[in-house]
Amino acid sequence: MTGDALSSRVIERMVGPCRVIMLKTPVRSVVSWQGSILANPDVGRGDKLVQTLAVRLLDKGTSLRNRFEIAETLENRGAQIHFLSDNLRVGFRGRALREDVPETVRIMAESLRMPLLSESEFKKVCSACETSVQHARTDTSAQASRALLSRMYRAEHPNFGRPPEETLERLRSLDVETVRDYHARHFGANEFLLVFVGDLDHEQIIGALEEAFGNWTANDNPAAYESEPEPDRPGKARVYIADRPNLDVRLGHGLRLDRWDPDFIPLYAGISILGGNFSARLMQKLREDLGLTYGIYARLAGIGPEYHGYAVVGVTLSQENLERGIRATLDEVCRFVEEGPTDEELARRKTTICGNYKVRLGTTSGLAATLYRYALYNLGVDYLELFPQEISALTLEGVNGALRRQLRPTAFHSAIAGTIPESVSRPV
Repeated sequence: MTGDALSSRVIERMVGPCRVIMLKTPVRSVVSWQGSILANPDVGRGDKLVQTLAVRLLDKGTSLRNRFEIAETLENRGAQIHFLSDNLRVGFRGRALREDVPETVRIMAESLRMPLLSESEFKKVCSACETSVQHARTDTSAQASRALLSRMYRAEHPNFGRPPEETLERLRSLDVETVRDYHARHFGANEFLLVFVGDLDHEQIIGALEEAFGNWTANDNPAAYESEPEPDRPGKARVYIADRPNLDVRLGHGLRLDRWDPDFIPLYAGISILGGNFSARLMQKLREDLGLTYGIYARLAGIGPEYHGYAVVGVTLSQENLERGIRATLDEVCRFVEEGPTDEELARRKTTICGNYKVRLGTTSGLAATLYRYALYNLGVDYLELFPQEISALTLEGVNGALRRQLRPTAFHSAIAGTIPESVSRPV
């Protein structure tokens, strides 16, 4: 399956409160879908953690059937439903045989609208969450990334990296009534979006959604978050973790760039050339030429429909190569921004991006995820065809201009996590 003329077959409807996008494809019997609602947690108050707990409880039973009945129903049909907490949104995706879509959608609706939220399951979920946070405290990659985000953003921004100690303290202060109250106030049909792809019966899907969600109402929860990064004031974060001689380093800064900005596509391509895969500039220089690391990358991240994201470079270094590796990484990023990629690098990256895109559109789940993302950002369904055209039309002048306007290595914050040598920093 390719992106050719896919958009001409897309059907969009409003079914009750839900914006529904449907695309029938040649695949037989299987339907995949993806969607979300806008929950608007109060980020600064720590509501993202409460939302995470609520989402983890969604598949633990409803007021109509217990968790075992739900699991058995889905397993017998070979169907799947997954829920996730995605910053300001609660997301969901599913997959079922064509004839099982109505029942699977019904279960998804019950889980979203009338979860049991029992105290016993709440305690289990809290225990699992605490274990996860404790494990992350000794994960150099997780702590370096978290520390960088805490440098770039205030606590009111969705991308902020809250220290694990604060998360644990907040977690231990919560009770199931807090989660129930959050669900009652924040789970509703706000910006409700669903995308279905596969062997569709359009009327079947519309009927199932009308039955399951037709009377679902939106909640009145105003936005409570910041959308901008901190003003540029480069700083350092150091997280000492004992017995971790291989250290993770993160370098980056916030961007005032959204998905609709003309610089987004050329910057995305440029950063991909810099650190997108094994043949990228940073990997070739730091690993192949200098032998300083086994892993290094660069990417754009954290850009949502409601807020801006950031550019980040990540590298793993040994204690003896730490300072040299950081200098070499910064030198290579500065050189890349100043000189830009070569004709060959740009041509190769355009081929790679377009090739990966075609592969992603080759499955119902990949196509549903892509179409969902474009709908979420209001890019239009015809962007299924426009994206590879934009990539193919990129020029060195356009990529270089975006890199120089948006990427500022001298404004990079830095974060290091691991057993940091005394010569670099004292433990904090």
